[in-house]
Amino acid sequence: MAGHSQFKNIMHRKGAQDAKRGKIFTKLIRELTISAKMGLPDPAANPRLRAAIQAARAENMPKDTIERAIKRGAGGADGDNWEEVRYEGYGPASVAIIVEALTDNRNRTASEIRTAFAKNGGNLGETNSVSFMFDRVGAIRYPAGVGDPDAMFEAALEAGANNVESDVEGHDVTCQSDQLNLVREALEAKFGPPASARLDWRPQTSVPVTDEQSAQTLLKLLELLEDNDDVQRVQANFDIAQELIERLSA
Repeated sequence: MAGHSQFKNIMHRKGAQDAKRGKIFTKLIRELTISAKMGLPDPAANPRLRAAIQAARAENMPKDTIERAIKRGAGGADGDNWEEVRYEGYGPASVAIIVEALTDNRNRTASEIRTAFAKNGGNLGETNSVSFMFDRVGAIRYPAGVGDPDAMFEAALEAGANNVESDVEGHDVTCQSDQLNLVREALEAKFGPPASARLDWRPQTSVPVTDEQSAQTLLKLLELLEDNDDVQRVQANFDIAQELIERLSA
């Protein structure tokens, strides 16, 4: 198991723990707020906000919490000076890592991310130091129940997507980054709102991690980054054998 699918599955297990501590809600509220602040507060006219609302609903966020976050962003509340920042670096075994964050304090966030890398066998680099090893794509996720793989594949290609990967949990549709809104709208017309739709980083190649200590340290670093309240998404280009993952999880 390799690339973004492996990372998604590992972080999915971690996500259940984050939800209990309210971390997922914190991240979603920030995305709702900045989406409303950067565009119109109407999801019909703001694709990013529509995607943020769908993600919040998928996590069962209360409707009034969603509405408050949107109103806060639309009103430009004092003190809400959120910035989107990206950090890039290398983890154990020379695994490339991209960290996307929303922060109201660049110095704090940079310090925390740099410390996480340094204490877990990594090195934080400059912007664009690893992103050239990834493709920037539109990524749309649907649960498995909306349709069978053949129906999703046909509809996605007709909508202009580049690829569809389906498994028992759902369908992952990828497209050119500048085609995300068009592909999403076409699929929404056929299957309804997706579970998520956003721009994403997908590794061009994967780095095999076979050493148990390196794998353990890498997963610790990724979990620490995911746990940071300012961090919205983490992507990495590693490949760890399923047997090793199971051994580390035991």
